[in-house]
Formats: sequence, C-alpha cells, structure tokens
Amino acid sequence: MKLRDVQVASIGDRTTILRSRTWDRLKFEVEYSLQKGTTANSYLIQAEKTALIDPPGESFTKIYLEQLQQQLEFTQLDYVILGHVNPNRCVTLKELLELAPQITFICAKAGAVALRAAFPEKELKISVAREEEVLDLGLGHKLQFIPVPTSRWPDELYTYDSLTRILFSDKLFGAHVCGDEIFDEGWKLLDEDRRHYYDCLHAAQSRQVEIALNKFTSLSVSFYAPGHGPLVRYSKSRLNHDYRLWSQQQKERDLTVALIYASAYGNTGTIAQAIAKGITKAGVAVESINCESAEPSEIHALVEKCDGFIIGSPTLGGHMPTQVQTALGIVLSVAAKNKLAGVFGSYGWSGEAVDEIESKLQDAGYHFGFDTIRVKFKPSDTILQQCKEAGTDFAQALKKAKKIRAPRQPISDSQIDRTEQAVGRIVGSLCVVSAKRGEVTSAMLASWVTQASFNPPGLTVAVAKDRAIESIVHTGDEFVLNILKEGMNLRRHFLQPFAPGEDRFVGLATQASENGCPILSDALAYLECSVHSRLDCGDHWLVYAIVNNGQMLQPTGMTAIHHRKSGSQY
Repeated sequence: MKLRDVQVASIGDRTTILRSRTWDRLKFEVEYSLQKGTTANSYLIQAEKTALIDPPGESFTKIYLEQLQQQLEFTQLDYVILGHVNPNRCVTLKELLELAPQITFICAKAGAVALRAAFPEKELKISVAREEEVLDLGLGHKLQFIPVPTSRWPDELYTYDSLTRILFSDKLFGAHVCGDEIFDEGWKLLDEDRRHYYDCLHAAQSRQVEIALNKFTSLSVSFYAPGHGPLVRYSKSRLNHDYRLWSQQQKERDLTVALIYASAYGNTGTIAQAIAKGITKAGVAVESINCESAEPSEIHALVEKCDGFIIGSPTLGGHMPTQVQTALGIVLSVAAKNKLAGVFGSYGWSGEAVDEIESKLQDAGYHFGFDTIRVKFKPSDTILQQCKEAGTDFAQALKKAKKIRAPRQPISDSQIDRTEQAVGRIVGSLCVVSAKRGEVTSAMLASWVTQASFNPPGLTVAVAKDRAIESIVHTGDEFVLNILKEGMNLRRHFLQPFAPGEDRFVGLATQASENGCPILSDALAYLECSVHSRLDCGDHWLVYAIVNNGQMLQPTGMTAIHHRKSGSQY
C-alpha cells in the first residue's frame, strides 16, 4: 500500500474529486490524533469556465499537481475557490500560481487579507465572495457562496452548485479516516470518528455551526462534499441532525468558558483547540473567540456571561498583538474577580506576551485554573496532551468552585440514598489501564472492569470522559490491563493527583509489552488488549477490547477488589 496517493473520480456533471490520501498521521493538529490517516479533498468543475475548489496542503503538493495536470491544461484554469486560507495550503497555491498565473482566487474577506499577506510580492487576482453571490461557470453550473466566519477559520466559505446540488462544506461534516470508499456507504462505522472530529474542531464554535446549518436549510442538497473523509450522501440527514444535537448540547451545559486568543502562525490556535477539547470532555461548554476578527462588543458580551476565561497569545516582536491587548483590557474591566482564569501562548525566540498577560491577571487578583502554558514553536503530541489535561483540570476546578454536580434522576432523597448504596455493592477487580500512542503515554486506576466474551476473549472497561487516558483508547488503539494484587502500594500511587502531562510511571518498575504499552512489573497479571468498539454511556465510555495476549507475573496473591459505600463515586 502506498503511504500517499491521489484518488480521482467523477462525482457529478463535469465535477471531479481529487482525494489526496495518507494512511499515516498527517500533522500535529488535535483532530488528527486518532492516527487513522486522512484525505484532503479537492474538487474540479470543468464547464465553460473551470473552477478548482480547495487545493490541499503542502504534504500533498507534488503528487496533487501531477494528478491535476492529467485532468486539464493549467492554462484552462480560471478560478481557485478557497474554503479557508492557511500557511499550509499556501505552499500548494504558490506552486499553482507558477503554473497558472492567470487564476482568480475566490475567498471570504479575511481570506483575501491572508492571501495578500502570504504573497506580498505578487499581484494577485482576488474576488471577495459575498453572501449568496453567484458565479456562473456556464453549462448550468452556478456557484453560490455562503461565508460563515468562525473563531478557528474567520474566512470560512461554503460553496453550493445548483446544477449538481453539491454543497462543498470544507471543515463541516468531515472525518479523519482514510480508505477507498469515496461516499459514506458504511456510515455507521464512521460514528465515533465523526463525533471526535466535531468535538475537536466545532464544539468550541457551536454557535457558528448552527448559523451555517440554518443557512443550508433553503438549499436542495444532494450530498455534502467536505474537506476531509468520505462524501456525505447516505447519512446526510442523520449527520445534519447529529451536528444540531451536539451543538444544542453545548448550549445546554451549566458552565461556559470564554477562550480568547490570536494566532500568528497557527500554533497558538492549535493549543487553543487542545485546551478546548479538554474542557468539553469534562462537560463544560467552550466558546472560542479569535480576537483578530472579533468585534470588541462580542468579546465584552462573552466575558460578561462566562464562568471562566482563558487568554492565549503569540509573541510578535517581544509583544502581544494589538488585538490581544484590546481583549485583555476588556477582560480586566469586565470580568468579575471570582472568575477562574488561564493563560497560554506560543513563541519563537521569547515569550513576553504570555508573561505579560499572566502578570496583569495576577496583579488584578484572578485565580488560575492551570499553570500557564508556554510552547516554543509547534506543539508536540506530548504538549498537546498536556494542554488537553490542563483544559480538563480547568473545567473540574470551575465545577468545584460553582458546586456543580452531575444531574440525578428525579426521585426522592431517601430513594437516592438507598439506590446509591445498592449500586455501590457492585464490586470489580482493581486494575491499572496503561496506554501509549506515539509520544503520549498515560494510565488510570480502574475498577469498572469485567470479562465480556469468551470467543474472542474480550473485556469491558468504563472510562470517564474527563480522564486523561480517554483520548488514547479509541477504536483501534491498544492498551495493557494491569491486574493488581491485594495491597496498597500501586493503588496509592495511582490515587494521587497528577499535573497535566505528568509522567504516571515515575518511580515504578515497568517493562514494555508487545503492543508497546507499559506493564507494571509489580502487578499480579497483565492482559494486552486492542480496542474493538466504544459505547457512549453518559459521563463514561464503555470500552470493549479484545485480549490478544496475557501473562501471570506472580504465581501467588489475590486479586485486589474495590469495595464502595456508594454508587455515586468510585
């Protein structure tokens, strides 16, 4: 199998998809963390005029342009339509301009600004797409443009072809999986990946997602053509419903965090994305604002209503950008002193902006939900995991400060007590789940463990959604179940709180299993497992795993059992 290629197919009248594919992980961004590969989908419409939609990033530049040249003469290319502009995509656009200098770029207003900044030496032909503006390519192909700016992509632009009824949805409705299927015939298998993609990319901008969905209702859409993953034809109604449901769930959460940031090269934005993922995992809503494109009134309103706030900034020339200075001034004048705060940022050679924000918030008397995060250049996998854990810690601290408890069934207090006592009599083996994916290693103490099948040998583990290890025990991942013996040593170690990104195995004797995950040498036995599926169970995921290998480490000793007084806690 090739590690990368470009798959070409006709998907409608004079409309072709060019799917740049990789079965490996593409880059560091949070939404790629499942490592199931991805596709960068580009579309070509060849009518009387020719339009190219969303060329891929630099990972595919060479093979993509070679394949594109087989579809048309570059002199025939009239328009390049951009769902969003980023530095990664600009590498391909630079090569494309050399081959087709006559092209006109069509993008949102913020995209035009980004393009001119990326190519200051060139006289670019740019047409700024207006709301519901129509571009007539001839032969019935009339393209309607739908700009919906978001915090992550201020230049987000969707395109609708009224002839083929294809909605080119860029970052909406995607999934980071790689395969030969162009459409979503087996869409049920995509459920987990689609939800993960939404949680990583869109949960923190759910309000803008709802705006986009509302704008689509007047369109007669045959299928969605997203920027990543299979085209959405067979599950169109279901996925549209899911996006609305997930966005509504964000609005209904008891607590909200304002995540305010600017990002010069994308690194600070990626850190923000990871922190947001950690917060939403813990059941707290996030609303992101990119202060480079937001109005001061919008920042003011969000800071006023939020329960906590986090500010992120790059350092440019030893200072924070002007937009961040403005946002910080609004925060200092509006946010009550009892609101929890957080600070993060990336830098190249110095990090004065992060230090200045932290200092001003400290002097103003705000308390912090996590230690300030400073990242030099691009964040690594390990740092992104640390950012997710910091976000979760922030959410949990916010819940504690606001005394928010999980909702209970509407029954009497006496019945709650009796039910909790009865549920607490369910006991389980005490184990440590250890997992590793790439550079990221984690572990957790688990007592909700049980054998689930004989053939194949399988077991289930309940993993709370706000646990650090949750992000690396998805379908296809592997872990080791370390079964503990009676005694407190290992139990005591894993009962202690860990700081975000802290090594869970310091001071413990370990060895590597065949699947690469740590084995605790002092455990009674261990099982090497691969995750087969996950079931959403409210505040936990029920993970079903196949046991691939196992061994007794100690010939004597009894399995540790966890006895509880109440079913409302471990």
